[in-house]
Amino acid sequence: MRAVLLHEFGGPLTLTEIEEPVAGPGQVLVRVAASGVNPLDTKIRAGKAAHARTRPPAVLGMDLAGVVAAVGPEVTGFAPGDEVYGLTGGVGDLQGSLADYAAVDARLLARKPESLSMRAAAALPLAVITSWEALVDRARVSTGHRVLVHGGAGGVGQAAIQIARARGAAVFATGSARSMPTITRLGATPIDYTTSSVEEYVARHTGGEGFDIVFDTVGGATLDASFAAVRTYTGHVVSALGWGTHSLAPLSFRGATYSGVFTLLPMLSGRGREHHGEILRAASALADAGGLTPVLDDRRFTLATVADAHTLVESGTATGKVVIDVG
Repeated sequence: MRAVLLHEFGGPLTLTEIEEPVAGPGQVLVRVAASGVNPLDTKIRAGKAAHARTRPPAVLGMDLAGVVAAVGPEVTGFAPGDEVYGLTGGVGDLQGSLADYAAVDARLLARKPESLSMRAAAALPLAVITSWEALVDRARVSTGHRVLVHGGAGGVGQAAIQIARARGAAVFATGSARSMPTITRLGATPIDYTTSSVEEYVARHTGGEGFDIVFDTVGGATLDASFAAVRTYTGHVVSALGWGTHSLAPLSFRGATYSGVFTLLPMLSGRGREHHGEILRAASALADAGGLTPVLDDRRFTLATVADAHTLVESGTATGKVVIDVG
């Protein structure tokens, strides 16, 4: 089969032929139709994501959508011909989705939303799972909450806005001026962080009380800003990029709480993979009800032009999620 190989960190991606995998016990062989590109994919390629623990030569690509080609022993719930999607590889020793086929743990998969194309479905898994773990599992978002999403126009931010709104929250999201139309389109109140300070937007949108939930998808100084934007006593900050050195004093002075999300942990450890499948099943239901639709960049890429797709993601100029057409 065709596959895109990374032979060394920072090196080129090579389209080549490798042996087609076979579905082992508990695995599903998926004929890949599309592979979503995440900023983390570009960091893995550059050797700047030690937490992903990838070892070249490797097939990258974490998100996929495709069709079940075969099922291995001990697999129930899937059959050849099923359209599926998932966050299934590209880290640790798991083969990624930049290939014609991938043998993946069935627990990481769910039926693709019927209302979405393969391209749209491939844009969702990492973003949806990260957002769901942050907002639903950790922060328990519900009706009446005021939620602030940092980086609302990014892949994770887009999913977070829609999930929070679907659960009854009033959603606000930060971004640059060019992100405001996307944030507005998704139903959140846009906040241009380049022209408004934390104090200003907290005063404007919460009367100075702070947001019930602050979801940081950016990290660094943005996590520090999150500690200053959360509601006193009952507020909760959750971050998908919590590494680095941060002062917890602003959070402590508010009596608020913090938790982190490490979305890759089930893939790297083998523990908790069932929950990824559960989240994606819930996401499929939400998408088919009209509550979850990714914004895609119009530009098209194939296995032969994956490097160009990575360059676009790294440039920060994409107008939505970048997806590789594989099948």
